[in-house]
Amino acid sequence: MAVLHASGRPVTRRAVIAGVGATDFSVDSGRTEAVLAVQATLAALADANILPSSVDGLITFAADTTPEVVVQRNIGAQGLNYTGRSQYGGTDHCSTILQAKLAVEAGVASRVVCYRAFNERSGQRYGQGYGRGFGGTSAPNAETDLFAMTVPFGLLNAAGWVAMYAQRYMWLTGTTSRDLANVSVAARAHAATNPAARFYGRPITVDDHQASKLIVEPLRLFDCCLETDGGVAIVVTTEDIARNAGSDYVHIAGVASGSGVDQQMMATYSRDDSVMFDEIDRVARLVWERSGLEPDDIDVAILYDHFTPMVLAQLEAYGFCGRGEAKDFVADGNIHLGGKLPVNTHGGQIGEAYIHGMNGIAEGVRQTRGTAVNQIAGARTVLVSAPPGTPSSGLILTSAAT
Repeated sequence: MAVLHASGRPVTRRAVIAGVGATDFSVDSGRTEAVLAVQATLAALADANILPSSVDGLITFAADTTPEVVVQRNIGAQGLNYTGRSQYGGTDHCSTILQAKLAVEAGVASRVVCYRAFNERSGQRYGQGYGRGFGGTSAPNAETDLFAMTVPFGLLNAAGWVAMYAQRYMWLTGTTSRDLANVSVAARAHAATNPAARFYGRPITVDDHQASKLIVEPLRLFDCCLETDGGVAIVVTTEDIARNAGSDYVHIAGVASGSGVDQQMMATYSRDDSVMFDEIDRVARLVWERSGLEPDDIDVAILYDHFTPMVLAQLEAYGFCGRGEAKDFVADGNIHLGGKLPVNTHGGQIGEAYIHGMNGIAEGVRQTRGTAVNQIAGARTVLVSAPPGTPSSGLILTSAAT
């Protein structure tokens, strides 16, 4: 079947993911963020069998501190034809792949690396709270002014913003803290058998979750992701280049990003219903349309788990269960290895590392290739998604063998 642009025109340069790379994940890398970015990029290029000198496109996050030209110079790339930035942090991680795919298929660039690297544990810690000056600047702007309007009321950080949504969702659906624990227990179980994970060898029980300290009601410590030092990079190129290089590449079956009605940054206070997120519904609809796939076609799901309630939101938005039914879906063991829909088989951001979702894309590639540590037998189709709240994004990967 011919591959089409969103416009309906045939694609003559089909973009694929050819390589993934990462640094170690830690609480203190002992390296600059630029070094982490370069190390992850070189690892991804080696995985793709693509020469660093041939890279002509680099894409990162608006919040990343390592400019594209710094990576270019340090990997030995001979100039760039395209650079890009993903604006909304972790929830926009799949948008880096969307940008790369568009650049490659338009012929703007041929070998593009998407990267994210930070010392988010030993350096600037996002969990400490925002306000005027968010992002390291003292200059006022539209984004920091929004935070300044909410911080005086105790909404200091992402935990507080998500907690507001979670309280409403739990009241409406009857979800309890023990239901949220099932998400965390599954993530930590998967991390426990992943040597790259920060919680390797350290599973938890529901009782462990319930005993962890309360951060912002109803979120406990084990409902929250890991502040982490590290970097991850993804190589996107044409299928012809990947095949000729001998890359173990995977197809980008569908990718989308989007914002919703009355969208705000990280928290939405002005909608009629705080638990209905137009942005993720929009992205889910676009991903299914562009891929031609349905929920039953997905073998593994990598769901952005900065906080456990948002995993439930993604399960419902993508149609793996009905609205309000996610608590029962996870209680039945469906998200564990061997379940109906294994979720975050690497341990996710709760168990492996918090790298703004880029390690989740890497795990999606490994599962699709058949090379993951916790490999799901016969996995050929993987969904990678971002949560709602901020403008969201989603990605479906399929095996090149299918």
